[in-house]
Amino acid sequence: MLRLPQTVYDQLREHGEAAYPDECCGILLGTAAGEVKTVTRAVPASNASPHPHHHYEIAPIDLIHIERAATASGESILGFYHSHPDHPAHWSLTDLAEAHWIGCSYLITSVENGRASASHSFHLAGTREEDKHFQSEKIALMAAPELANAASR
Repeated sequence: MLRLPQTVYDQLREHGEAAYPDECCGILLGTAAGEVKTVTRAVPASNASPHPHHHYEIAPIDLIHIERAATASGESILGFYHSHPDHPAHWSLTDLAEAHWIGCSYLITSVENGRASASHSFHLAGTREEDKHFQSEKIALMAAPELANAASR
């Protein structure tokens, strides 16, 4: 399960709308306990893809900087998010081929005619590249007080 504050959920959906008609992308940070990943924040990233209308790419240097800052603040990379302009909020074969962080979540938001519609999360399961696969993952939205309680656990 992917737990995230309503404010973070709204932020990443707004990022998708702002990037439209291109894909947006970013990184989900927080803590994990067993099967539950609790997002504390989403860090928007620039889409470095030469084809941003139908592909996203987080620049490796941005990923390194975000990962170092997360580690310094006691957070981990829990996953990634991106948008699908005028396409469903479901992973594509390209998304699967380019997903390499086994155990992480991949949250996709469909942005139709500039407006965010559906958002779905997928857990990258498997043990290695050859058997990796996406599994649907429940998104649980939290209010701010609920997030504070989750952080103190």
